[in-house]
Amino acid sequence: MTRVKSGVQTKRRHKKVLKEASGYFGSKHRLYKTAKEQLMHSSVYAYRDRRQKKREFRKLWITRINAACRMNDISYSKFIDGLNKAGIEVNRKMLSEIAINDMDAFKELVEVAKTGKVKEVKVTKTETKKEEKKETKEVVDLSSKTVAELKEIAKEKGIEGYTTMKKAELLEALK
Repeated sequence: MTRVKSGVQTKRRHKKVLKEASGYFGSKHRLYKTAKEQLMHSSVYAYRDRRQKKREFRKLWITRINAACRMNDISYSKFIDGLNKAGIEVNRKMLSEIAINDMDAFKELVEVAKTGKVKEVKVTKTETKKEEKKETKEVVDLSSKTVAELKEIAKEKGIEGYTTMKKAELLEALK
């Protein structure tokens, strides 16, 4: 019986491992044994760190919210408690973005959290639906019109300088 050698498969397996380990430092990308060990460690680290990343981002968001709260004379825990009592459900990622980009809106949230109550706005559902429908119809109708038609509407509404405006400027002026 002839001897079966697995040289081709071994070479293919080694080549696959070394290709995956390309870019590693030192012998970890040259030698099969060390490359294989490093790949096993790397996959363990990747699995672990995919979970740790979520924790780290949550810590970052909480730190940012806390810093913004301290600037507005309230502690983080009181701020979150006040939002929960007011019934405002905003996740920490969005609170962090608001704290960074829109300080005025964050100050309003701090005021709501301090009182623990949301300002009551009395609007019936039928009114809001009608208003929403009107607004969407206007936007769609205006954007589908030609520049000449938009200029006529601007003339009727008494907007000054409509003759030299472009379509985007006319749409803004008519809103």
